[in-house]
Amino acid sequence: MREGLITREALDRALQEQKTTGMRVGYNLVKLGFINEVELTRMLARQFRMPAVDLTNFEVDARIAKLIPAELAQRHLVLPLKREGRTLTVAMADPSDLGVIDDLKFITRYDIFPVIAGEYTLRNAVDKHYGENTDDALQNILDDIDDDGDVEVVEEREEEVNASVLAAAIDDAPVVKLINGILTDAVKKGASDIHFECFEHEMRVRYRIDGALQEVMKPPMKLKAALISRFKIMSNLNIAERRVPQDGRIKLKIGKKVIDYRVSTLPTLFGEKIVLRILDKGNLTLDLEKFGIEPRAEADLMEAVANPYGMVLVTGPTGSGKTTTLYSALSKVNNIDVNIMTAEDPVEYNIFGINQVLVRTDIGLSFAASLKAFLRQDPNIIMIGEIRDLETGGIAIKAALTGHLVMSTLHTNSAPETVTRLMDMGLEPFNVASALNLVLAQRLVRKICSTCRAQYQPDAVEMNAAKLKPEMSFRDLAYTEEAIQNMKRMATKEAAPIVKDFNLDTTIAQMPFFRGRGCDTCAGTGLKGRQGLYEVMMMTPKLRKLVMQSVGAAEIQKGAVEEGMLTLRMDGLLKVMKGICTLDQVIRETAA
Repeated sequence: MREGLITREALDRALQEQKTTGMRVGYNLVKLGFINEVELTRMLARQFRMPAVDLTNFEVDARIAKLIPAELAQRHLVLPLKREGRTLTVAMADPSDLGVIDDLKFITRYDIFPVIAGEYTLRNAVDKHYGENTDDALQNILDDIDDDGDVEVVEEREEEVNASVLAAAIDDAPVVKLINGILTDAVKKGASDIHFECFEHEMRVRYRIDGALQEVMKPPMKLKAALISRFKIMSNLNIAERRVPQDGRIKLKIGKKVIDYRVSTLPTLFGEKIVLRILDKGNLTLDLEKFGIEPRAEADLMEAVANPYGMVLVTGPTGSGKTTTLYSALSKVNNIDVNIMTAEDPVEYNIFGINQVLVRTDIGLSFAASLKAFLRQDPNIIMIGEIRDLETGGIAIKAALTGHLVMSTLHTNSAPETVTRLMDMGLEPFNVASALNLVLAQRLVRKICSTCRAQYQPDAVEMNAAKLKPEMSFRDLAYTEEAIQNMKRMATKEAAPIVKDFNLDTTIAQMPFFRGRGCDTCAGTGLKGRQGLYEVMMMTPKLRKLVMQSVGAAEIQKGAVEEGMLTLRMDGLLKVMKGICTLDQVIRETAA
């Protein structure tokens, strides 16, 4: 208004539109035709003191767009434009949102250079690059379902439903068959989550398989209300309540298997989004060796867990397998003479012999409150779902110092950063140094498809991104002889003949690199299944001394590597040499 670009009436109209649609004022001004988007973007660029970009003259590379997950791009309205070295230029509607920039940095493993873009054009660009491009698989799924009634809801309570209009449709054979088909098909395909989403003119169903979302079908819009209500009835939720999120569970007997689904509903603009987390005990692997942990790292972890007291921390982003690692460690020490207590949010799997508590912050049962109660329950081993604040961390440290083994998770990028994070919370360095037994950082990377695995030579861009040079040797990269020997023993059949004569002086130029060509087994992606990368930092006397001196994470990491620790990047490169995962996957998930 001060610049004379809009009038008071235009602003009032845009504000009124904002109350109706929830869109930003700038978006509404452009949509209503009160201002040219280029002028608005130029004004915002001056206000934020940062470069602006006109997306109408910019073509985004599809490979660059894949660096940011679709749901994140659509939720926060961000679009990656170009990559130069370790810097990713990202167009944003709100570049002042530092939290989003931090999330992007964490997910992409690149330094983020934000530029401002017009929201109207940006929204269209995001929809274009992250929109749907898969075929409708509804009929294929229905064809796979037998009519012999082998799907049975277990422990379902009767629910009185007042929505009589929906009553007939909810129990209609096509609706029941479609939902049973989705639930069974997802289990058959090894999905971890099912996303059921409503938009203005269509619905879609997506599965998360090996950490990536894949669209599988678009059910007819006329079934929307019946499908949502059917999900709610199966999970004992209130079908009349559509304004607030709800959480429930479904237990199904599919053939001879009993599968749990954790259900979450969320009101969205065009209907409720439903996400189901599949909890299949049959897929719960508690053997870390099968996930790819190195023998030395596994031995260190088991030694730390076998201690009668102290603290073991597992760190990594959401969905990196932290809970599975903790369950695996607990299963090793779950004996008749040990009292194990856990506080989790939520309880993923029910394990016999372990006393599991569901944290409910809405009634005051927080992690800290649970931990205080545990200490009066004569525990030997305590597992806390996450250390989020000073209070929980302080109680956990005291418990670890007073004869209990405490296990928990934390959200940090690496094992050494976990130590500095604890001290940043306000915990004393001498307490951290005394209580901590071991820190394990982990990531999940997608494995190369074993059917179409083939050797290739990475180009200069890929090598530079990994900060590798042909003349570098294993010795230059700080590997130990033990790590090289383990790599040889655990290599795939394709890599084994190549790596059998490797030693510390072998150079990058001599090392093999593999990727999948794409086949029917992996649906043309070249990737099938997932593998863990592990950074296991055992607290040796040298490292405890460094922690007592309050040194930074870089110095702690240097000391840990000298003591034989493999960083996430080092562990990833070993798995590349073994022929298990691609260099690109390691670069995306780890920092050099």
